[in-house]
Amino acid sequence: MSDLVAAEDVLLFVNAAVTATGRREFRSTAEEQRLSLDFLHEYVCVNYRPLYAAALALDINDHNAALIVERLLRTPREAGPGEGRLIAARLAVLPPPRVYRLIGRLRAAGVNNRRTRAIVRDWLGGRPDLAHDAVKYRPGLKAAVRHAHLPLTGFAEAGAEVGDFLFSPGRRSRYAHPTLEAFRRAHHEQGALYELPFTVAEGFAARHGVAREVFLERIAPRMTRLERLRTRPARAGLDVMPLTRLALYVLSLPFRERAERRAELTGALGAAARRVAGPYAGSWGRVAAVLDDSFSSSGSAVQRRRPLAVALGCHFLLEALAEPGAYTAHWTSGGRDPLLVRPWGPTPLGARIVDALEGGPERLVIVSDGWDNAPPGLAGEVLRVWRTRLDPAGRTSVVHVNPVYDADAFDVRRLAPGVPTAGIRDAEDLPALVEIARFAEGRERLAALRAYLDRRVELFLEEGAR
Repeated sequence: MSDLVAAEDVLLFVNAAVTATGRREFRSTAEEQRLSLDFLHEYVCVNYRPLYAAALALDINDHNAALIVERLLRTPREAGPGEGRLIAARLAVLPPPRVYRLIGRLRAAGVNNRRTRAIVRDWLGGRPDLAHDAVKYRPGLKAAVRHAHLPLTGFAEAGAEVGDFLFSPGRRSRYAHPTLEAFRRAHHEQGALYELPFTVAEGFAARHGVAREVFLERIAPRMTRLERLRTRPARAGLDVMPLTRLALYVLSLPFRERAERRAELTGALGAAARRVAGPYAGSWGRVAAVLDDSFSSSGSAVQRRRPLAVALGCHFLLEALAEPGAYTAHWTSGGRDPLLVRPWGPTPLGARIVDALEGGPERLVIVSDGWDNAPPGLAGEVLRVWRTRLDPAGRTSVVHVNPVYDADAFDVRRLAPGVPTAGIRDAEDLPALVEIARFAEGRERLAALRAYLDRRVELFLEEGAR
């Protein structure tokens, strides 16, 4: 029993770490989200520290990865073997702005032990161009260098120039490094701003009065893929968008434009799903999906239509994973056109689950926030009767993935005790989450979960080393 309780606690935390971001959701405020998440991190870190650290190797979101790293570095005395390697490997794949904010929080909290300084030093040493960071993330880099007591001279190429740029900007009249020199020239020379990173050049363009369209055209070669997607999604090319981001873009379009561009948008979503499915395309047999497009899938003001975008992405991904011609989708609204879905109406999950099971699928995947309300509780009762009376042998595997964190329950909302539920942030994570969801059925003990996490940690560290 203690093993099962421990496994449930760890899986509960993994669900939260995948879905929760500390921002407002449809049914909870940002403050409620943050308080709930903070308690959960503290509880799991204190009671299951090795498993807490191992979560860094899973597909958790960047917000929770940074919180795990921060909490581990704050408590060095309880550190276990290999923890430092895990932290370093996760920092290497986190976005640089998030790492610099993390270092800023450590500095504010006075966390400056030897391990923290070594990890900061190694992460900065692994950055491809510190001069680029000095221009783009100047306050963050400056705080990191001060906090870790790092001498920039000899630490990196152009280290002396970076040090002068950060701490004595008036000392040099010119810089040998082209990025630092471009920053100096951009104060008085309009052409120099197109040699800078996009976010820095944007401020200089406003100062020089450059028209927005002209600026975006000329700075395009210096923009990252995400910057192009954010500023000009239509021109960035639908073929480079990740599946969930593409689904968000499609849902942001008016219905008329979606209908006019049906072939283009449907083809792009299908291609993105096939890229995610990879070698597993067509290997899942007969698949049925129940997809939530009720009003609550509209998300919140800061995460508009996020749950609906996850459902739309999962629809195309499940179609790619299923045997050709053996996939059926059941939207809670009763709609049949995935391209024209919108957040609308109640959540009759029970009725849609009955419709999905009538076809005898090998897999049933439910994508919903779990608020079954038409009538309340019908989905759980349908699943209970199906599992205990109609399909006790488990010929149909049922998995519920939930894109919304329930702050009051410290977990994602579940439909029925016998149905495994996993939190999901991006549709791309669906195949991996279906794999880990089997631990939520109560049949696998803590030893099996530990073995799974150990394997994921080993693969994660090997990939980081490569």
